[in-house]
Order: sequence, then C-alpha cells, then structure tokens
Amino acid sequence: MRRSEPRLQRKLLAWLLGPLAVLLVLDTAAAYWSSWRFSNLAYDRALHEIGREIALHVKLDGTRPRLELSEAAANILVVDQEDQLFYRVLGDDGADLGGDPQLPAPRTGKPAKPDFYGDTVRGEPVRMMVASMPIGPDAGPPLVLVQVAETLNKRERLAWEMVANVVLPQLLLIVMATAVVWFGVSRGLEPLQRLRRAVSDRSHLDLSPIDTHDVPGEVRPLVDEVNELMARLGRTFDFQNRFVADAAHQLKTPVSGLKAQIELALRESDPQRVRHSLAQLYLSADRLSRLVRQLLSLARNEPGALDSMQLQPLDLNAHALEVSMEWAPQAIKRNIDLGFEGADHPLMIDADRDRLRELVNNLIDNAIRYSQPGGRVTVQAGQIGSDQCRLAISDDGPRIPVEERARIFERFHRLLGTQEDGSGLGLAIVSEIATLHGARITLEEDADGVGNTFSVFFPLRAA
Repeated sequence: MRRSEPRLQRKLLAWLLGPLAVLLVLDTAAAYWSSWRFSNLAYDRALHEIGREIALHVKLDGTRPRLELSEAAANILVVDQEDQLFYRVLGDDGADLGGDPQLPAPRTGKPAKPDFYGDTVRGEPVRMMVASMPIGPDAGPPLVLVQVAETLNKRERLAWEMVANVVLPQLLLIVMATAVVWFGVSRGLEPLQRLRRAVSDRSHLDLSPIDTHDVPGEVRPLVDEVNELMARLGRTFDFQNRFVADAAHQLKTPVSGLKAQIELALRESDPQRVRHSLAQLYLSADRLSRLVRQLLSLARNEPGALDSMQLQPLDLNAHALEVSMEWAPQAIKRNIDLGFEGADHPLMIDADRDRLRELVNNLIDNAIRYSQPGGRVTVQAGQIGSDQCRLAISDDGPRIPVEERARIFERFHRLLGTQEDGSGLGLAIVSEIATLHGARITLEEDADGVGNTFSVFFPLRAA
C-alpha cells in the first residue's frame, strides 16, 4: 500500500489545531472536576440540613434516646423526585435507633464535624453524610450519630450543566479558530501553490530562473538553490550544444575529404596512384584524429568541468622541463632550436597535472608548428613577484597583429594566410585550462622583435 505523502498544510493544521484540541480536553476535565466539587458543596449542605432535622426528632426516654419520626415526616424529609435518600440514626453506644438498617456503618467512626464521602447503598453509588449531633437544643451530650445518603442524579446533572456552560462557548470558539486557521494557512501557502504551478507549467526546455517575487522567506533559499541548479544545467546544455555544433562544423570537411580520397583510390588501377591516395588518406585520418582529440579536450576543459579537476601541489619548473623534453624529437625533425630556461628553485602551484601537460603541449606544438625551419622556440619558467610565477613560450613564427591578439584565443579562429594545418582549437584549449587554474594568459611580441611570446601567469601555492 502506498503511503500518503506528507503535506505541509496538513502538518501546519495538525501543529496549530492539535494543541487546541488537547487544551479543550484538559479544560473539559478541569471544568468537570470543578463543577462536581461545586455540586457536592451545594447538595452536601442539603444533606447536612436533613440530618439536623432528623436529629431534632430524637427524644430522651429517661436516659435512653428514642427516634420519634412519623412516616409522614420521614417522607417529607427523604422523598425526592430525582434521587433516593436513606438515613440511619445510631445511639452513643452504637444502638440502632431507626432508619434503614442496610446503610453501611460509618467509615470514620464518630466524627466531631460532619463528614462527607462516597459510598454504595444497595449497589448504587451515593454521597454519604455522617455527623454526631446533640439531642434537643443543647449542644452537649448525649449525642447520636446520624447518617444520610443520597444517590448522585442531581449532582451529576448540575455538574454536566455547569460543564456545558463552560465548554460549549470554548468549543464554539475553537471551531471558529479552526476555520480562521484553515483559511489563514491556505492563504499563507498560496505562494507555494503558485510556485508549484509555475514550475509544473514550464517547458522542459525553459531553464530560466524562477521568479522569486512574493516567495516566502523560508522557501526563498530553496528557490535560489533551484535557480542556481537550473543555471548550472543551462551552462552544461550550452556546453553540450556548442560542442555538438563545433563537432558537426569541424568534422564535416575532413570526413568529406576522406570520402573523396576513398572514392578516388577506388577508381585508380595504377598501384603507384593507389599508394599515393592511401598516403593522402593517412594524412587526412591523422588530421581528423587530431581534430577529434582537440574537440574532446575542449569539451573536457569547459568552465563547467571544475568538478573533474584534481588539483595537487606541482612544481611548474620541473613539469615544464619534462614536457619540453618530450618535444625535442619533433623540434629536431623540423630543424627547430628548442630550448628551456628554468628557475633556480621550485615553482609550486596547485594544478591538475594532466591538464597542465595539455596546456604546455598545445603552446609548444603551436610554437613549433608555426616557426620556420631553422628558427627557435624557448620555454621559460620563473617567479614574478612574491605571489605568482610565469610560464612563457617564445617562437619565431609570423607576428600576430595587435588587432588579432584579442581573438587569437577564440575557437576556430585562424590567421589569414597561414599555410599550416590546424583547427584553430589549440589556443582556445590553452585559454580554457588557464581559466580553470585561475591563471591569466597574455600574448606579446618576442623580446628580439621576431615572433611571439605566450605567457601564462599562475598564482603561487601558499607556503
């Protein structure tokens, strides 16, 4: 069986009206106890008066007391329309002088003052009065013990009438309070209902922030978190859409070229021409593979990829030297003088090792690719001030005009007149990785006036 969902309105009503119901029950119990006590006080006086009237009918026969109460007088005293009354008179020596012999013996002996308590007569609950009273007008001995018992009908009726007079207005007040609280809670939760409708009526493609106007302060932090989540989802979807668009745009031409090369090779019958076509296919596939790697790298280094970063203490000086040495064979192949100028002490930064390697790889690859044979590429690492360090790659490639430097880090942007193969993604990847590390990248002319210098400034790790 499915459990009912907890509802805020139901909980609020339970917490607001539940204590009122408990207070009503407690007040009813207190009112009944107070009413019963007042009812007993009122009717106990009547029992005491009946006992005194009965005591007035006790006469002395010599030295012995005798009850002289006619049946008519007894009926006047003990007959009641609602309750039954019982009486009994005992002498000072315990002798039974008259009345109902089935009345139980007093529980309190011979009390000096009238004693009232509950008892049972012939199976019915009664209120019992026991008092020692003098014979005749004198207040001294001899004394007789008078018992008068009465059933509880009048007392209970009076008690319940008093309870009703007290509780019914309170019950009516609670009913009115319930209606007011119900209305107030419903109106108070109306902004939540509007918020629910605003979310449920929204398209799955609409990731705009939820309007926080008229949202209760207690719910605003939740709405703000939902808006932040939707903003992150929006950025993620933008990254995905941009990646899909970039991939579709960039892969279309290489794939078409591969298809054309394959069709050409299939039509050739000369083995030498077929071999040439296969060589071109290999070059095209290599360029396509590099493009795919760069696209994936660009997607991996989007600003939304912070969660996948693994920052750890890293010596920029040693890391840059290690990566530079890996490019020595490629530099020798292109007759490029690749050099490294490092600091004389470690440059400790917080970095993701793999991403930093990718940054250095792209900068060195870009420098070697665009430098002319016989040129030089220099990798430098050094400390700038007390809180940052600098990684610089200088080349002898074509000078990048000042007006182009702001756009050189954009995706797929390439300088006009460049003959080298490239996708225009390498520097975009470098920019993204630098942003993820809190670094900044700049581009200036080389110190000797030939070529360009790309500099990345990293914050030094706190000691």
